[in-house]
Amino acid sequence: MKKSITNFAFTRSDKTLLQQGTWYSAYQKLGAHPAFYKKENGVFFSVWAPHAKKVNLLLCSDAPKRNPMPMMRRQGGVWELFVPGVKTGDSYRFSVLGADGVTRCKADPFAFSSELRPARASVVADLNTYVWQDGEYLSASRNRDLPHSPMAVYEVHLGSWKRDHSVSPSGFLSYRELAPALAEYVCSMGYTHVELIGICEHPFDGSWGYQCTGFFAPTSRYGMPDDFRFFVDTLHQAGIGVILDWVPAHFPKDDFSLSRFDGTPLYEPADPLFAEIPCWGTLAFDHSKPEVRSFLISSAIYWMKEFHIDAIRTDAVAAMLYRSFGRNQWSPNKYGGEDYLEGMLFLRQLTGAVHLLTDGVMIAEDSSILPGITLPVAQGGYGFDFKWNLGWMNDTLIFFDKDPIFRRYHHECLTHTADYAFQERWILPLSHDEVVHCKRTMLGKMPGQPAWQYAGLMQLYLLQLAHPGKKLLFMGQEFAEKREWDENREINWALAKKPGHRDVRRCICDLFKLYKQYSCLYAFDDDARSFQWINRHDADRNIIAFLRKKPDSMDGALLFLFNFSPVEYAAYSCGVPLPGVYRQIYSTVNPGENRTLSAKRTPSDGCSYTLKPGLKGFEALIFELPQPKQRKKP
Repeated sequence: MKKSITNFAFTRSDKTLLQQGTWYSAYQKLGAHPAFYKKENGVFFSVWAPHAKKVNLLLCSDAPKRNPMPMMRRQGGVWELFVPGVKTGDSYRFSVLGADGVTRCKADPFAFSSELRPARASVVADLNTYVWQDGEYLSASRNRDLPHSPMAVYEVHLGSWKRDHSVSPSGFLSYRELAPALAEYVCSMGYTHVELIGICEHPFDGSWGYQCTGFFAPTSRYGMPDDFRFFVDTLHQAGIGVILDWVPAHFPKDDFSLSRFDGTPLYEPADPLFAEIPCWGTLAFDHSKPEVRSFLISSAIYWMKEFHIDAIRTDAVAAMLYRSFGRNQWSPNKYGGEDYLEGMLFLRQLTGAVHLLTDGVMIAEDSSILPGITLPVAQGGYGFDFKWNLGWMNDTLIFFDKDPIFRRYHHECLTHTADYAFQERWILPLSHDEVVHCKRTMLGKMPGQPAWQYAGLMQLYLLQLAHPGKKLLFMGQEFAEKREWDENREINWALAKKPGHRDVRRCICDLFKLYKQYSCLYAFDDDARSFQWINRHDADRNIIAFLRKKPDSMDGALLFLFNFSPVEYAAYSCGVPLPGVYRQIYSTVNPGENRTLSAKRTPSDGCSYTLKPGLKGFEALIFELPQPKQRKKP
C-alpha cells in the first residue's frame, strides 16, 4: 500500500540524525518511493546535495516535455519532489548544477534498482511488495550461536556459476532461475552458507562488484529487487545462510555516480592525497563526514532488513585502518601517524549499529595485522564477528606450492598458522582472489603429476577442515577446476564427473559431513585448548600430527596425520594421549577404509602412548580417539 508523501518528507529530526552520522534508516526517505498526494499516485523523490545550486529530476522513461522538473531545496541540503503518474519500473536521473558551476547527470545514490549496464539511470522500485516465506529459518537463526556452530561457506559469482546462452545473449540466468539450482547444490555438498560477490550494482563486470555504484541496488544483471528477495528466500527455506560482499571503503570515479556529486568532494575527501586509492584507481569514502557514515551504515542495515541478508563481508577493511593504504604519498593524521582514525571510528560505529538494529553478522576482509578486529567494541576492539584469515591462506598456499623435495624448507609456513589461530575469530578462505590473474587454480597450485595434484588438493581441503576457523571455498574449486576463474564464462561443470575431479568433490562432501558430526571441529574455534600439537617439527619427512578436542576433555577428540610427501612411511608411528582403540574415520587415499588400531604403552612425541598407523604417500588420516568405555586403565 502506497504511503502519503508526508511519510517521506525530510524533517528536522532527520536532519539532526543525518548530520550526527546516526541516520541509519536514511533509505526509508531518501531515494524514490511510491506515494500518493491529493489522491494521486506517483513517486516521491529525495536526494542529498547540500552544495548544489539547482537539482532537476529527469524522467528517462517519460515524455520529454515533463523534463526537467525542478526539485525543492529543504533543510540540511536535501532536495525533494513528488511527481504524479510515475510508477514502479520507471527510470530517472538527477541533473545537478554543482557549486563549481558544472551540471552533472547523476544516478540516485539511494536507488533501489538500476538499469542494466551500459545504461546508467536509476529505476523506481517498491520496498513493500514481496511476501517472505522464510520465517521459520529466521526464527532458528536468531537462536543460533554461529561462532560455535558449523560454518562452511560457498563463495559464488552468480554470473559465472551457471550460464545459458539460449536464455539470453549474455547467458545470465535470473535470480529466480539460479535460486533453486544453487540451493539444491550447496545442500547436497554440505555447505551451510553462500557468499555472493558482485551483487551490489556495478558498471564494470571486470570489477566483480568491488567498484560499486549501487549501494542499495541488487545488480539488474539477474533481475529486479524482488527477484533477489526470492533468491534469498529460497536459500533460507533450504536452510542456507546468505552472506553479501559489501564495499564501504571506496567507489569508482564514474561521472554518473558519487564522484563530486554536488560539484564538491561530497562523498570523497577534499585532501588530494587522501581522496583516491591509486592502487585501485578509485575514490575513497570520507568517513569523517557524518552524512557519509549515515549513508554507508544505512546501506548495511538496508541489506539485512530489506533482503534478509544474514551476514555482510566488509571488503578492504585495511583501507579504513591506514591512511597509507594503497598510496605512495599520503597525509598523516593529526598526531602525525598513518592510522586512519576516522575510519577506525566508522568501523566501530558500523558494527555497533548493525548488532543493535539487526540480527546480522559482520565479517572483516582485512589484510592488516592490527589486533582486536573481532574483539567487542566495549573491550577496545572493532566489533566484527569474524575476520578472514588471509595469513593462513597465504602461508598455507606457499607451502603447498612447493615441490615436496623443497617443502622441508617451508615447513614453518605450514605450522606457525596455529600460533595465531586463536587471536581472532577466523574464517579460513580459499577465495576467488587466489584463482585469478595467473595465480592458477587450487589444483594448478599443486606440484607434480596429476595424481599428486589431486592428492595434494584433498590434503589441502582436509587441512582446512582440521585447522581452527570457519571454512570458505570459491566455486569450482570443490571439483578441482582446471581453468582460472573468468567472470565472463561458466565454471567448467563437465569436469565434476571426470576421474580425479569427482574424487575431490566427493572428498569435500565427506569432510563437511565429518565437520558437522564432530563438535571439536567447530564449537571451540576461539579456545586455544581445543588444539594440541603431537608433532610439528618433522620437516624432513613433511609430516605433521595434531589433535582437535574439547578444551577440557578428550571425549570426541580427533587425531589428524598428514604426509605431504610422495614417500610411503609404512612403519610411521606417533604419540597419542590415551590408551585404547583408535578408529580411522577418514583417509584421503582410501576414503572407504575403516580400521582400528590399539595404542601401545610406549612414550612418543611427549605422549605416554604410541599409535602405528603408517602413512602412504600424500595421505592425510583422521582417527577418532578412544571413547571412555573403550579405554583400559594403564
